[in-house]
Amino acid sequence: MKGPHAFPFGLLALALLGGCATTSPETRRTLDEAHAELLAIRTDPAVRLSAEKDLARAEESLERAERFSSYLGSEEDVLHYAYLSRRYGQIAREHGAQRQAAERVAQLEKERDRLQLALSEARLLNAEQQGQWLEEQLLGQATTETERGLVMTLGDVLFDTGQVELRSAATRTVLQVARFLRLNQRRVVRIEGYTDTQGDDRLNLELSRGRAQSVRDMLVDLGVDGKRIQVAGYGEAYPVAENASNQGRARNRRVEIVFSDEEGKLGAER
Repeated sequence: MKGPHAFPFGLLALALLGGCATTSPETRRTLDEAHAELLAIRTDPAVRLSAEKDLARAEESLERAERFSSYLGSEEDVLHYAYLSRRYGQIAREHGAQRQAAERVAQLEKERDRLQLALSEARLLNAEQQGQWLEEQLLGQATTETERGLVMTLGDVLFDTGQVELRSAATRTVLQVARFLRLNQRRVVRIEGYTDTQGDDRLNLELSRGRAQSVRDMLVDLGVDGKRIQVAGYGEAYPVAENASNQGRARNRRVEIVFSDEEGKLGAER
């Protein structure tokens, strides 16, 4: 393997031929752990793209540690450079994580700008016509009239597995809800999250509330007063299908938006 970060074969040869002559088992174990950590870091695409210099320093330090372990220096030298290698590796990981976080923020800002533009364009429509159109659209969505009120269901497909962040595919539906609430200022909603029975009960409860909170946050970003939005997470409770099949579990992983009546009265919580 060749390239700017190809692991030096000479280093490996030194480790095999002369490594343990003056090196204690504990020090050898430290070197092996440093090798394993460096190998894991080198396979991270974000690290390779954003922390090239730190990765090179980690490799250089580990090479020196191996040389000292073979014939040049004391165990203090070996441990010192092994520590430096691992520390540079940690810094490389941190830079990689920072790059990923920055890309995520940029993506969210771009999506928010797009939604804000769509809202601005929507304001050009006649408010009465828009309100009627939006109500028809909402009724045409996955809505059901229940004793709790009108309920819109957002399926699990709008979230990545085990994650609370909304996918971009959810923005169109949430945008319609935001428009409707902005035009009907007396209405309020309760956003309820649910999961299937797989996994830990406590984590499922947290996941269900986190997903409901994500929908609330997007509505607030789109101009809906947060005081008009309630949030609840019910975890595995209140399934709408059997959890014995993939299809049934997928139906149970959902977020429901419960709409109040025109006077702002919500049905009772579960």
